Amino acid sequence: MNVSVYKDALLKKRAELVETAGLKPLQDSMEHNNGRQGDMADQASGNNEVHIQLRLKQTDAKILQAIDEALMRIEKGVFGLCRDCGEPIAEARLNAIPWTRVCITCKEKQKT
Repeated sequence: MNVSVYKDALLKKRAELVETAGLKPLQDSMEHNNGRQGDMADQASGNNEVHIQLRLKQTDAKILQAIDEALMRIEKGVFGLCRDCGEPIAEARLNAIPWTRVCITCKEKQKT
């Protein structure tokens, strides 16, 4: 397994998330919505936009944390090993989600 390819992918995704995080600050959405302009439908739409922005920021924060953890695993030499069972994670899974912590078998067990 060529770890440098995954490290590059992780760093690229990290930079992408950090860059897009600043495009529309949540505070701007909240301040715009607090103006109470427009009818009830406009206000509801504004509330919905704030909730969507908050969810996106929370998701991005979780992915950033997982990326940082994956970069630490690379440094420690344990990248690509399942956190739960210790077996190697399939390269196809790492290619799709390089910050994953678990193999597909353990992920399926978590869902049940």
